[in-house]
Amino acid sequence: MRHTLVTRGKPTLRIDARSIVPATLCALSREELLRTLLPHGREAVPIGEWFEVRSESADDAQPWLRLEGELARFDHLGAGMAAGILELHGSVGDGVGIGMSGGTLRVDGSAGALAGCAMSGGWLEVIGDVADFAASALPGEMEGMRGGTLLVHGRAGARLADRMRRGTVAVHGDAGEFLASRMVAGTVAIGGACGPHPGWGMRRGTIVFAGEAPPPPATFVPVLSDAEVIWQLLARDLERFGSRFDGLPRRAVRRWAGDLAVEGKGEWLVPH
Repeated sequence: MRHTLVTRGKPTLRIDARSIVPATLCALSREELLRTLLPHGREAVPIGEWFEVRSESADDAQPWLRLEGELARFDHLGAGMAAGILELHGSVGDGVGIGMSGGTLRVDGSAGALAGCAMSGGWLEVIGDVADFAASALPGEMEGMRGGTLLVHGRAGARLADRMRRGTVAVHGDAGEFLASRMVAGTVAIGGACGPHPGWGMRRGTIVFAGEAPPPPATFVPVLSDAEVIWQLLARDLERFGSRFDGLPRRAVRRWAGDLAVEGKGEWLVPH
């Protein structure tokens, strides 16, 4: 089944919507979906109370689910998603795509905090902004994003990709303070400016400043060895995101290594 859910109004309290994933809901009939419960405060309320549902039969190779309307109080949409396509038309709450391991999740709006936290695979695309701690570690966890792709067309908040271990994060706009702090591995590309302390405590991994690059701190040192081959491979991969990443392979690059304060072997790549 293909389902389209349209909000009836704004919930009084926040809703934990982690059960709204394509593989789960597309296996249900319209009547079964309407009876599916969502936590709302101390109660569990059927989906039919919050959404109008339009359903149609489909023989798609992968499940497809679409939500429309006021979604800002719906948290954890697409959490744990492993397959299928989830389209969210409207700004969403916290934790969208949290723990995602596969499939495609698109947000035609902005997202709250913890977007793409602990991702291990899949494609998460946000047309607007994301708040703090996107692609980072869950509270109390030691590892952040471990795979997949997070693409943000707007700006990102503080601590983007904190403790990131693998995968790709590309942000067309600006990013907040402590960008890629404590990064272990992976690639973060920023098209705009960033706040203070980028790369703080990073051990490995790569930050690409396609836009306005900050001055490297004292714990980063210039690298004079040639990196043209790896730069061309990486630049061509990032160019597919378009906008501020267009033309990256045609630009030369400067490299900086650090954070030496933690014996880190990460790198900043600054095209010019």
